[in-house]
Amino acid sequence: MTELSNQSDTEVHQIDAVGLVCPLPILRLKKRTRDLPGGTQIEFLTDDPSGRKDLETLCELTGHRIESIREEGAGVIRYRICLACSPRERQPNPQSP
Repeated sequence: MTELSNQSDTEVHQIDAVGLVCPLPILRLKKRTRDLPGGTQIEFLTDDPSGRKDLETLCELTGHRIESIREEGAGVIRYRICLACSPRERQPNPQSP
């Protein structure tokens, strides 16, 4: 799912993992973000009790940045994440001078 942020014209991708338990929320996040470019903003929703620790570990490994954490009702946590550049985005273009 994709929504437009009210704060700016930046596109924000929403990934809803509510109701899923470890490791499914993180696997869903990885799958849905793997082809998105660095700098993409993600709203990630989960109610998995181990979700925060798992997400922090994923971000340490990938370089993604958790920009905000907000508790919603019914135990749901909303994370705003900025994706890091993928390894292929960081590779120099061999055809450029």
